[in-house]
Amino acid sequence: MSREKALVDAAWVEANRNDPKVVLVEVDEDVSAYDKGHIPAAVRLDWKSELQDPIIRDFVNKEQFEKLLSGKGIANDDIVVLYGGNNNWFAAYAYWYFSLYGHADVRLLDGGRKKWELDGRELTAEVTPRPATTYTAKEPRTDIRAFREEVVAAIGEKALVDVRSPDEFSGKLLAPAHLPQEQSQRAGHIPTAKNIPWAKTANEDGTFRSNDELTKLYDEAGVDLSRDIIAYCRIGERSAHTWFALHELLDLPNVKNYDGSWTEYGSLVGVPIEKGA
Repeated sequence: MSREKALVDAAWVEANRNDPKVVLVEVDEDVSAYDKGHIPAAVRLDWKSELQDPIIRDFVNKEQFEKLLSGKGIANDDIVVLYGGNNNWFAAYAYWYFSLYGHADVRLLDGGRKKWELDGRELTAEVTPRPATTYTAKEPRTDIRAFREEVVAAIGEKALVDVRSPDEFSGKLLAPAHLPQEQSQRAGHIPTAKNIPWAKTANEDGTFRSNDELTKLYDEAGVDLSRDIIAYCRIGERSAHTWFALHELLDLPNVKNYDGSWTEYGSLVGVPIEKGA
């Protein structure tokens, strides 16, 4: 992938949003944001109730994903443009889902909702339904998703990137400060991991930093970009944003997202954990 294929800007969206084969999809941490106003004709995806399995801790399976996208009116040959608030935090998470199930053309709106609003562009509360489709997903990819056994084996062998806040990395907090401090049994980080908070990849307006700036960011943090890389956070959404920066923008083929992340790793029995910066 490359920056030119993975990102579109607001001008591109304005020029193409009436194309029936272009589907705008909003994904926000705050799922009520869509109701308050969204880009005209955009579809909503609820990351928690629609992308997560309702019973087991996992993302929706292939059949569930097919049913979801069919009901949203998304076809296999549609260009899906994802966007959301907070620097595309959960939009990047959804992008990773679409990539897992092999959607042919999925992109992010650079800057997401923040940049769109800063530019004073149109928002509407009107919902524009799309006719149902029959979506067919591919089997989930294994080359962009890491599991716990691989993560434990990667300690000291691969580049581990912890994209949480410094306080989470050090073990002072279990979760972002605005969230309940729960879900994992232990605090800290995976040994040998480098801490590069996910939001450092974005500019003030929510757009991604240039490839040169991204490369410098990881180089200065001591991440060897030639090695296999595994990114993690607390539940896999912030690390999906970093996965996007590394895999899609910098076009590094050897990057995986560990969506089990600290919620899983911090509750495993007997695995190594470190605290402190």
